[in-house]
Amino acid sequence: MKIPPLRIGDITVPLPIIQGGMGVRISLAGLAAAVANEGGIGTIASVGLGDVEASMADFERASREALASEIRKAHSLTKGPIAINVLGVLSNAKDLIHTAAKEGIKLIVSGASLPLRLPELVGDLSANLIPIISSGRAADLVLRTWDKRYQLTADAVVLEGPLAGGHLGFSIEQLAEPEKWELSKLLPEVLQAVEPFEQKYGRKIPVIAAGGIYSGEDIYNIMQLGA
Repeated sequence: MKIPPLRIGDITVPLPIIQGGMGVRISLAGLAAAVANEGGIGTIASVGLGDVEASMADFERASREALASEIRKAHSLTKGPIAINVLGVLSNAKDLIHTAAKEGIKLIVSGASLPLRLPELVGDLSANLIPIISSGRAADLVLRTWDKRYQLTADAVVLEGPLAGGHLGFSIEQLAEPEKWELSKLLPEVLQAVEPFEQKYGRKIPVIAAGGIYSGEDIYNIMQLGA
């Protein structure tokens, strides 16, 4: 199989792989830069970066400074693209996003609640916006909202299945039967939800599948389905 490049907005990478944003000092500059240097997209998770003692005294400042530091480290280690992951439910999500934009980040991934207000929080619309969703219904809601409120659409969409880590849009009961909600079943409905917005805005909106992909065969199979 010839592996195609991944194009998100004005950014192209030779390997269609985005490293996930794992919070509380797991997805830091070193990991993100290493992935970017191999031809993928590295991600810095913005949650839980600040020193514990400093955060108790001034949470927003400590978080802001820690994120800026990690972004600068990553940019010193790679010329490849770096993304940040922001949990939408964070009280300082807007501050983190503005900090990332100021430091030159052009890929912003957001989940942990439907990121309906992400374009408003970002402000800098030169950044590529990537919502995380878990179903075709969620994708349709996010994209319709962005289209109506902000007259824009997503640059890519991350589809997380029940086997992904982190903050998922699945109930405990659904997680007990992941085979009913596997990516191969969710992907067609997400692609269908995205298509009208691709047509309206005249560009491809790649759907990146996440969760339960372990091998080259898994990558091949999900890409054959349109991811």
